[in-house]
Amino acid sequence: MGGICTKAVKEEQRDLIANNFDYNSQFNYTENEIKTSHYTAYNFIFINLFEQFHRVVNIYFVALLLLQFIPHISSLNPITTLIPIIIVLGITAIKDAVDDVHRHRSDKAVNNRKTLKVKSDSLVTERWMNLRVGDVVKLSNNEHIPADLLLLSSSEEQNVVYIETADLDGETNLKVRQALPVTGEIGDDVKLFTSFNGKVVCEAPNNVLHKFTGNLEWKGKTIAIDNEKILLRGCNLRNTTWCYGLVIFAGSDTKLMQNSGRRILKRTRIERFMNKLVWGIFLVLFLFSTLAAILNSVWESTQGNKFQMYLPWDSFSPNPQMSGFLMFWSNLIILNTLVPISLYVSMEFIRLGQSFYINWDRKLYYSKKNLPAVARTTTLNEELGQVGYIFSDKTGTLTQNVMKFDKCSINGKRYGDLYNRHRERVRFEEEATPVDLSNNEYAERSFKFYDQRLVDEVSRGDHKCHQFMRLLALCHTVVIEQTSDGSLTYRAQSPDEAALVSAARNFGYVFKSRTFDTITVIEHGKSVTYTILAVLEFNNTRKRMSVIVKDQSGKILLLCKGADSVIYERLNQKNDLKVKLKTTKHLNSFARSGLRTLCLAMKEISKDEFDVWNEMFQKERTALEDREDKLDAVYEEIERDMVLLGATAIEDKLQDGVPETIAKLSDANIKIWVLTGDKQETAINIGYSCNMLTNHMKKVFIISGYSPEEVEQEIDKALSEIDEDWKSSWGNVNTAFDLDDSQLQPIVPPSNKVESEVTPPRSPNNRQRKYGLVITGQPLAYALSKDLQLHFLELASRCEAVICCRVTPLQKAKVVELVKTNKKEITLAIGDGANDVSMIKAAHIGVGISGEEGTQAVLSSDFSFGQFRFLERLLLVHGRWSYMRMAKFLGYFFYKNFAFTLVHFWFGCFCGFTAQSAYDDWFVAVYNTIYTATPVLVLAIIEQDVDEETCLRLPKLYTPGQRNELFNKRILSTSLMRGVLTSVVVFFVTYGALADTSGIHGRDVSDLQTMATTLGTCIIFVVTFQIALDTTFWTGLNHFFTWGSIAVIFPFTFAFCSDGLFNFLPTAFPFVGAATNTYSNPTIWFTILLTLGICLMPVIAIRFICSIFYPSTMKTVLRQQEQIDKLISMTSPPTNGFTSDGQEKTTSL
Repeated sequence: MGGICTKAVKEEQRDLIANNFDYNSQFNYTENEIKTSHYTAYNFIFINLFEQFHRVVNIYFVALLLLQFIPHISSLNPITTLIPIIIVLGITAIKDAVDDVHRHRSDKAVNNRKTLKVKSDSLVTERWMNLRVGDVVKLSNNEHIPADLLLLSSSEEQNVVYIETADLDGETNLKVRQALPVTGEIGDDVKLFTSFNGKVVCEAPNNVLHKFTGNLEWKGKTIAIDNEKILLRGCNLRNTTWCYGLVIFAGSDTKLMQNSGRRILKRTRIERFMNKLVWGIFLVLFLFSTLAAILNSVWESTQGNKFQMYLPWDSFSPNPQMSGFLMFWSNLIILNTLVPISLYVSMEFIRLGQSFYINWDRKLYYSKKNLPAVARTTTLNEELGQVGYIFSDKTGTLTQNVMKFDKCSINGKRYGDLYNRHRERVRFEEEATPVDLSNNEYAERSFKFYDQRLVDEVSRGDHKCHQFMRLLALCHTVVIEQTSDGSLTYRAQSPDEAALVSAARNFGYVFKSRTFDTITVIEHGKSVTYTILAVLEFNNTRKRMSVIVKDQSGKILLLCKGADSVIYERLNQKNDLKVKLKTTKHLNSFARSGLRTLCLAMKEISKDEFDVWNEMFQKERTALEDREDKLDAVYEEIERDMVLLGATAIEDKLQDGVPETIAKLSDANIKIWVLTGDKQETAINIGYSCNMLTNHMKKVFIISGYSPEEVEQEIDKALSEIDEDWKSSWGNVNTAFDLDDSQLQPIVPPSNKVESEVTPPRSPNNRQRKYGLVITGQPLAYALSKDLQLHFLELASRCEAVICCRVTPLQKAKVVELVKTNKKEITLAIGDGANDVSMIKAAHIGVGISGEEGTQAVLSSDFSFGQFRFLERLLLVHGRWSYMRMAKFLGYFFYKNFAFTLVHFWFGCFCGFTAQSAYDDWFVAVYNTIYTATPVLVLAIIEQDVDEETCLRLPKLYTPGQRNELFNKRILSTSLMRGVLTSVVVFFVTYGALADTSGIHGRDVSDLQTMATTLGTCIIFVVTFQIALDTTFWTGLNHFFTWGSIAVIFPFTFAFCSDGLFNFLPTAFPFVGAATNTYSNPTIWFTILLTLGICLMPVIAIRFICSIFYPSTMKTVLRQQEQIDKLISMTSPPTNGFTSDGQEKTTSL
């Protein structure tokens, strides 16, 4: 099949020749047809059923179905199991089929797109699916790129093209790609492209988007190919009239498809518990069947021989032992509904409904960007109600990621403070006067700066200011996009870079244009062109970017910008110490104000030095192995002995509602860790701004050791200080009423070894005993080592807030994995950029924010929305409700099935444990699919124990989910025991009422059919009224389906017992007339009401007693809040709901 190719050996490198089909075909490369669909019309039934039978429950029920076709061991009609199996498998199959039809349609639409292909000195139209490795294609503006191509030439100057990669990595900014000069000379000559026979040797297909290694061999030359020469499938051509490309990877080998693997299926804590529970119920079923088999053998030995005259043993069961063996299988069949076949499909429907609520919630809609919340998976909804740890990125997640050039330091002088028109310092921006930039025709109206001194220095031609602004205008990867009115628009890969280039523009250094090897800047009205000799790209390891340029006088300059920690290490030792100290002081001041900082440095390079370095550079650029590492080593050779120019400070404001959201989540007993690449001072300031760190904390520990030993000592010291503080706090216990701690946070036994080591008991006066922790990148690397990681986790777990700064994406994922592995807590990671993807995938739940850095984080996430503040509602409302609903659903589901099924077992006490059914076979078939399915589904989708305002006002209501209070072994055992007791009451009350009873006409009503109908009606009434007791939020749907499930039993029963069906299939519908005989007898109705009262009155009484003497956490929180509200109303004068400063008054726990 096209697009799928089985290779004999794993491909280690790709070898191809342009326009040489015979040569390329020997390697059996994949064609360009893609296939994301999973089934075909021919194999759907077989493959889908095979996949569904990977679930143990489905195999179990099919095995039972087969046993029911053996008449010697089955007392049930096989239809009782066949119908539920068909319904469950059918619904799942229909869902899978619909999803796959959409994939087929998408595949067909993509594979049949058309492009132009070079063939026989002309351009022919070709479908994407028919392209092959080695083909040369021509693309036009705004066209999708059909395969991974080597760019050969383009219509633009210097053979550059502009591409948009939003569909590939989520980034919306334009990127520049440039053809090799040797192929760019071909231009638009189709005949030359027909004869083009360049040979490409490159890396094998892989999923790394931002790296490519290969060489082009043509005309006796070997030219290096890197990622800047490659056009990837999934990108769009922009602002380029045409371009030509050579197909290198096609179909499933493209990097887009290599990154389209199946998502890792995340399973919730409840689902993992459920899998163990099902095996436990299998064991219970096995024990009941074994017990029944033993009792049947005993009964046959002691009583059965007395009935030989009219109930002789069958030939295949000649003795009690054989009878017991057969009865084991018979009871296994009749008690099979202990394991509900509809359980898993019901859970999927519930999760789907809850996901729709998240998608439709208008309060999670970000109108500014037209972004609704999206539940990208339906399997983790209840997990949202159990989160114990949140790991958050800072930039773009807590902050807006809309950068504003705020301050700078040039040659030891600080610029950017606020001044008014009289050149007087002021505190607030509203009091300051913006500088006048009207003499600059390229100045932007949106740019605001308030320090006239910098404008004056630039205007006077200060040499240091000139070098500073020139570096900002040259050292970047910004792309210019001309608008319809001719104005300049910058498209940058990061908002920081755009802000810096924009600042240089407004101060008179305008980045005007760029070619392959030149960049033009207008410097105070004069156009100056610089030759680009090399670009030393930024990455997370280097934390810096450099360009090497030659100015018009022939000077070669290295211009570098990056983090202060890496720039300072590479400064010339003869650098002006005074300037360095002042710049350091300014950097620290900027960071304390929460600003993002970068250092700028440069050096002049001699021609000889550059030639030697460039020879090494060109050599390593063509390396096929470890090219990135070799280039980094070459970069290190030139990026040294630089001169410090100054530093920039960019403001990234907090998003709306971040402090309030963090405060609410902290009150919900959720620990929040911030993992950021910013420097320590910036991270700490943001921590205070967003209420993570507070002045009420006892202490904020800072781990900054330079070696593993120092880090270990600092951790030990912090732990000792906390231990001493706890000891002193317990020596002075305040036993006064403390709502925040002793009442609402009962001591919970530690859940694992680490928990027991790191969680001290809470004292009543520990409100003032909170701690914070800040740790930077290198110390964090030591702390995450195998020897120290549990020690570090112990300290971090005792702190209310943890901030990790200067961290890499890999370190973010390691921190999440550390907590996820060693703490029995649900983790949630939230971020907005590509550097957050590893963290998002590592956590139990990943949340992506659609920010300024594209949507790559969103594409990897489980849930997404537009602002961090929406996380409060997602967890405290949707998460809490989802967990509560699922807990109620599961408890009730097992209760009703045990109550229904065990009636068979008790009936066996009166029929020799011969596995005789206590119900009509049709009642067994529709019990879980019609009679009792809809009320619990409606409850599990729309139930609310408290309204959303209360969920948000009282975050402590979230804590039961964290402690798994609503569904655990104790709750489950209680539900199962209630089911057992209900089955006892239903059967024995009914049996006792009918044993010696006659009807109104004197006829005996103690026959099997009457009892079976009565038992079925009783069980439906009891379990339906039970779910009515469990429901706290009544709507029209609840009333319709709850009471409708009682009403529907009567028409179904009359239908199953009708003459018409009996005449049609006498053996399938033997209960003819049973419904009329049963429901016309007043004794039956009295029995139903009596059974209902006996089953439900104890439940009502126990719940009433527990609500008074053993209240749940929710009841405790609500009662204490009522006490607070009463106390406030008694002690405060009426203020119409507002405080003295006019703010709306809100009080909560």
